Amino acid sequence: MNIAYRENALTADDFLLLHRKMRFEELPMEQVKKSIAHNLFSVVAVNGNEIIGMGRLLGDGALFWYINDVLVLSEYQGKGIGSEIVNRLIQYVKENSIPKISVPIYLYCAKDKEGFYEKHGFADSCKHGGIGMFMDIDVCESENY
Repeated sequence: MNIAYRENALTADDFLLLHRKMRFEELPMEQVKKSIAHNLFSVVAVNGNEIIGMGRLLGDGALFWYINDVLVLSEYQGKGIGSEIVNRLIQYVKENSIPKISVPIYLYCAKDKEGFYEKHGFADSCKHGGIGMFMDIDVCESENY
């Protein structure tokens, strides 16, 4: 298995292909194209020519960062691919945030996937009166500053 990661290479076709393979609800192409055009950053995992995973970062690039659509085909799960995608998304936030401030990264995950994100430093905000999960990143700890 030779997994490659491509940054900002996600297309609407790739997005829809993964959704189909994972048996998710079909979405209109026009809606997906518009959504992809508004990504802040994306990561695609490929094995040869086959797209096997993806993750998107949404938000305003300053106050609000959202990890969205972290998907890895079931036959490739448990091999570190999802972790690599999440780590690259988090690294992008660290490298592109205003220095010396803390910023939250938000996400909503599928039920029973909370443990995966907790391994990456996210906390279940439901336990703190919120919904979803979150992670605060202290940019001043980034190696770039």
